[in-house]
Order: sequence, then structure tokens, then C-alpha cells
Amino acid sequence: MIPEKDAKVEKADSQKEKYGSFALFDIEHFLRRVLRNWYWFVLMLFIGYGISWVYSKYYAQNIYASNLSLSISNNTSSYFTPTQSINFIWGQGGNQDGVYLKKMLLSRTHNEFLVKELDLFVNYSTKGVIKSTYLDKDDSPVFLQIDKKSPQQVDYPITLIPKSKNTYEVVLPEEGQSTNLYSYQVEGFSTINPFERPANKVIKIGEWYTSPNLRFRLVSNPVAPKIKLNNIIVYLSTVNQAVNDIVSTIGVDFDKEINTIMIISKKGYNLNSTVNFLNMSVSQLQKKRLADKITVDKNTDIYLQENLDKIRKKLDSSADVLNFMKTNEKLYDIKDRDEKSLSKIKDLEAKRADIESKLTSLDQIRQSIEAQNFEKMISTTAAGFQDGLFTASVSELKALYLKRREMALIYKPNSEPMKEINRLIDEAKMSSNGALRNYYSGYYSEINKINQQVNDANADLATYPEKERKYLDAERGYNMIEATYNSLLGRQNETQLRMAANQSDISVIDPAKNVGQPPIGPNVQATKAGIIAGLLVLPLLFILIGEFLDSKIRSIKELLNATKIPLLGVIGNNSNENMLTVLDQPKSSVSEAFRGIRANVRFLSGENDGSKVILVTSSIGGEGKTYVSINLASVLGLSDKKTILLGMDLRKPKIFGDFKIDNKYGISNYLTGEVGIDQIINKTRIPNLDVATSGPIPPNPSELLMSDKNIKFIEDLKKLYDFIIIDSPPVGLVADSYELMKYSDANIYVVRHEYTEKYMLKMITEKYHNGEIDHLGLVYNDYNTKQGYGYGYGYGYGYGYGYGYFDEDKNYKEPLLIRIRNKVQSIFNKK
Repeated sequence: MIPEKDAKVEKADSQKEKYGSFALFDIEHFLRRVLRNWYWFVLMLFIGYGISWVYSKYYAQNIYASNLSLSISNNTSSYFTPTQSINFIWGQGGNQDGVYLKKMLLSRTHNEFLVKELDLFVNYSTKGVIKSTYLDKDDSPVFLQIDKKSPQQVDYPITLIPKSKNTYEVVLPEEGQSTNLYSYQVEGFSTINPFERPANKVIKIGEWYTSPNLRFRLVSNPVAPKIKLNNIIVYLSTVNQAVNDIVSTIGVDFDKEINTIMIISKKGYNLNSTVNFLNMSVSQLQKKRLADKITVDKNTDIYLQENLDKIRKKLDSSADVLNFMKTNEKLYDIKDRDEKSLSKIKDLEAKRADIESKLTSLDQIRQSIEAQNFEKMISTTAAGFQDGLFTASVSELKALYLKRREMALIYKPNSEPMKEINRLIDEAKMSSNGALRNYYSGYYSEINKINQQVNDANADLATYPEKERKYLDAERGYNMIEATYNSLLGRQNETQLRMAANQSDISVIDPAKNVGQPPIGPNVQATKAGIIAGLLVLPLLFILIGEFLDSKIRSIKELLNATKIPLLGVIGNNSNENMLTVLDQPKSSVSEAFRGIRANVRFLSGENDGSKVILVTSSIGGEGKTYVSINLASVLGLSDKKTILLGMDLRKPKIFGDFKIDNKYGISNYLTGEVGIDQIINKTRIPNLDVATSGPIPPNPSELLMSDKNIKFIEDLKKLYDFIIIDSPPVGLVADSYELMKYSDANIYVVRHEYTEKYMLKMITEKYHNGEIDHLGLVYNDYNTKQGYGYGYGYGYGYGYGYGYFDEDKNYKEPLLIRIRNKVQSIFNKK
């Protein structure tokens, strides 16, 4: 049946604007299009799996990580071990030593020392057919030892190929040699004259290889590697690059339960390299820390001994004076001594003597910093304090001075790098001087208080005779010197005890070890999934883009929703070589579809008696307008209705060829008065079907079609025939058909599947809903019958295939998706 036409009521302007407007994206058609192109997804799946397999086997560089845990002692008193204020610097408390050690492990100074000491700027790898593998130094049978006095080319592959025993062929790249060479002595670049590529050369172990851009020799690995290598590729890097690469792969964390336990991790492309580096790094740090402690303690012991010797002389001299007064002046037994005041004064002066000795040590520390004599630094404990802020700033200052001396060999005094290092030195100086000023201020404040208290106590002794006061002054002087001596002696004993029991304050709990731990990256599975997903997205993306750019009619449902024009029928694909499908294949599904259209046209035109004029048009040529006209006329003629088919597409005549009619005379000749009506009407093999072809192409087809003679021609034919089928021009190209529609009883608009552009339906839809055209119906032509006539629309036009009803059914095989659908429906429909 025909979908019910909208009642003719006034419509809002907004509703009218929607007619003829198609949705930008049809999700249903998109999904069906995806399913139709399933083989592309399968192909992409196989390609993605292949690429991911090649990537994981030949290109993925595994990243490994190893860990080392150590414990930090809290009883150390080394000058370079902060214990109090380092938390102020780094914002952490409770583990000042650990935070300072973390800074040391990540510092440029420590890692630069390792790079230079262990030649970590020499990198080893080996290359297979496709993939290069990074090696640990110990995995190579030979080590490359450069001549640091000679400039070298960095980032330049040196290939070593084993030959006979203890000989290797040195192969350099065909190109890439540079005149910009790096000096490991001054850590800077210099330029040499251009040179030819060095030839390959076989050298023995221990023999120097010399070229304009390289100088090195090979040294045997004392431990024979477990794997045999066909080649060893060596890259040299700058010290700065090596340090940066190392620091970027080190991580330092603290145990959550015991914050004095530090966990150090190292990432790299070779597991053995990470293990060896961590163990070497901590070992060197232990040695350096122990050396620092011994150096500072030795300096402190020497300093304290020198001061003890000086104080000893003063103490002996003071004792002689006191003994003289006792023996000669007989003042050893003073009557009515104020022992309370004297004891108080003795304690105060002992404190003052201790503070003054600390000030002397503080002066020594300050002078060492100002003179940059860090090798003679003494422990801050000699000055009576332990300050992490101060010791960290001095340690940093020492490293900055050393770095400035190295940079002075490369840069000019007023260059930006030198200005920057001087700025950092000034900041470190301000930090250390600020700490010293605080301690100076504190000590002087304490001395002033003690002096005030001593003066108050001295007032109580003012009543003693002068002679006795002299003896008391001598005794007080001796006690003060003795107190200073004892204070220094106590500090020396502490220092010597520390030296006797000296050991590193770093204890390794679990050294780094190769236990076959798997790589931590890259995430090969995620990469594989990403590659496969990316390739699967490609066809989806192309289909999506095609869907957005597609402007052709591909869905019956979409067509009817947008136009709201009744659908007369759906015509499947014509497999016949000519247009006479109804005559040549009367039992086909296409022929049955035309019979359905014949029935629906009667509803469209009404049941009024008399002859009926049916006009067939379309948007443009090629949509099947003539094909529909011929077969509709044929099915009407076969139904015992006297029918005539008029070829009024005067610009592009077609009908005569299929009916094998001579087009010498036709409608154009009749309208110009050249021939009579009998001369243009031709009989066909269907008794009730006549055909009037268009005739030769006239120069003025529009004027002829719109002429009164043509209107009278149609009126005359209505007296002779039951149905007049007009094959008219496409309305998207010319306006002739709109004029002819005024005289027709039914108008058929042909839309071709996946051919007609959506925008072409805008005009005919507007005219229909504005009431300018009546009795209009759509015919959907050339539909893909493999999808079933009901695809995309609920009416189910046409009987479809597979039921043994039509001729095509004997060769028909239902599509996979239809078979699956039917199977699912049969399962759920079981009772």
C-alpha cells in the first residue's frame, strides 16, 4: 500500500524548512556500511598483528630497572654530613642525612666523577640483521680506551669486527666524519682541517688506532663474556651528555616505614649496565664520604693540637705565677674567702673561655672559606655547632669553585656561562657567611652576658685587700686557661675517637643484582594493541569521512523521512541487457515490483473514470526515468488496458531503441506540423501498448512541449487510450515537466539508489508540500536486492528473494548477515 499522504493543512514555516533536508549523518547506514566492508577490518587486523610482531621482535628496545637499598647512619659527625638544618633547604624533616645524600647521588659533581673515573662516556652495542642491542661494558670482549689528550669525534659509530685471535677490524661509516672534535681534557670542542674518510684497519689488542678524528686502543676484558658477538659498535659521547643521560635515569626514594633507608633505582637499555652502575655509584660515594670524613677529622685534630700546644704554654706560665704567689707571698690560705662568689666566677669564666675557643675555631673556618682552602677545612664541631645549611652551602661552594676553574679554560671571563657560575658562587657565599654571622652574633651575645655576670660577682670581692685580690686574679686566670685547655682537649679526644672508629656512614642493605627481572618498558602489549587499533580505525575513518561527504540517496527510510512524499514502489537492479524487463522476464521480482507500482498509481490518481495521464520524471538523466516509463507502460498494456507511451524527452530520445522503432518521425515532427498523428503512433508486440517516440531533436523543445498543440495532442489521446504514460525531461535540468504536470493525473518521480543527489530533491519536495504539484509519488530504482527490499524501511516493498517465487530464486543465496538474523529470530520465536 501507499504511505498515507499528509493531510493538506497549513504547516509552520519551520516545518516546511525541514522538508527536503536530509540528516548530516545516518548512523544506521553507517553501521551497515561498516558491516559490508568487514573484510577491510580483517585485513587491517592481520596487517596490524604483523607490524606489531615485527616491532616487538626487531625494533622494541626493552628498558630495564634495577634497585639498591642502603641505610644511613645518624651518628656521624663528618663535616660534609648535615644533621640539623638541611631540612630547611629541602623541605623535609627527620632524615636530613638522607636528603643530603639524595642530592649528592643526583648531583652533577658525583656523576661527573663517575663518568670520568669509569669512562662511562664510552657506550657499547651490537647490531643484528635489523635490531641493535645495547651492551654493558662487561658484555664486550674488549674495552675501548681513548687517548684523552687527543680530540675525538663523538656520536660517531666505531664498528669493531673480530678477526683472528686478539685482532679486530676497525670499520668507520662511509660518511659522517666531522671536523668538530671534542676534547676530554677541557670538555670543549675544537675544529680541525677537513680530511678523507679513514680506511678500514685491522689492529691488535693494545695497539693504538690513530686517525684525524680518533685515537684509541683496545684492552682485553679480564672476564670472558658469556656471549659471542659478531660485531661491537662503540659510540663516544661528551662528558656533559653522559652525565645528563645518567642523572635522567636515576631515582631516589625513601622507605615509607624507616626513613633512614634509601632506595636507589636506575633505568637503562641493558640490565647489567644498570646493576653495575648502581653498585659502582654507591661504592664510590662510600669512599668519597669516608675520605671527606678522614680529611676533615685530620685537619681538626691538627688544628686542635696546635691550639693545645699554645694553651699549654699559657697554662704553664700561669701556674708558675700562681705558685710564686703561693710560696713567696704566702697567699695560699686567704681567710674569709667568699667561696660562693669565687665558684660562680670560675664557672662563668670557664664558659667564656670555651666560647672564645669556639670563636677562634669559627675564625679558622671563615678564613679557610675566604681563602678557598677547602682542603684545610676543620669540622664545625670544633666551633661548637653542626649546621646542615652551612655545611651544604660550603660543599656546594667548593664544587662551584672547582667548576669555575675548569670553565675558565674554555670560556672568556665576561661570557654568559662565567657570569652564571659567578652568580651561583656569590649565592653560596652569602648562604655560608649568613650562617657564620649568626653564630658569631650568638657567641658574642653569650660572652657579653657572661661578662656582665662576672662584673656583678666581682663587686662582692671589692672588700678584699689589694694583695689578696691579685692572688685571686691570678687564680682566676689559671682556671680560665685550664678550662680552655680542657675544652680543646675534650674536642680533640672526640675527634681522635671518631678517627679511630671511622667508617662510612652508608651501609648497603641489598646491592643491585641481575636476577633476570623483566623489562619495565616499553609496554609492548599496549603498543601492539595501539598499532592494531590504529590500523582498524583507518577503514572506519575512511568510511566515516565517506559517510559525511556522501550526498547520494542510499536509504529508503531516510528518503521518506526527508521528503514526506508517498512511495509507490521499489525497483531492484535490472540484470536484463535491455529495458523491457516486464516483457522479457515476466516472473522476475522486478516485474512484480512494476505490477505493485501499477496498483499504487491507481490510488495516487484516484478512482475517477476516464483516461489517466501519468507523467514520469526524475532529477537528472541516468536515474531510470525512461526504464520506469517503458515497464510501467508495458505492465499496463499487459493488464488489458489500452496504453500509449509518449517519449516527450525531446532533448534525449531513447524509447525507440528498445522497441526497435524507427525514430525518423515522432512527436517533435507532429508538433511542428510535418506529419499527422497516425504517422507517429507505433504498434508494439503488446497488443494494447502503443509508442510515440520523440523524433528528431528540435531546436526549441521547450516551446513545442508548452505549445497548445501539445496540450491538444494529449487531450486527443485521452479519447483513444486508458493510460497515457509520458516520459518527460528531468526536472533538475529543465522546467518542462513542471508545466506538463498541470495536465497529468499522476506524477511519478524516479529516485535511483546511490545515484541521485540529496540536494536535487529539495525543489520537488518544496513544490509538493506547497501545493504546486499534486498526485506525486516516488519510485526507488536500482535498489540492491541483496539487502532485501525492506532494508532501511519498514514497509517491505517487493517480495525479496529466497522463497522460490521468482526466477532469480534458483541462484539466490542469502547474505551472511541475513542468515544470521534469520537464525537468531528463529531461536527467539521458538515456543
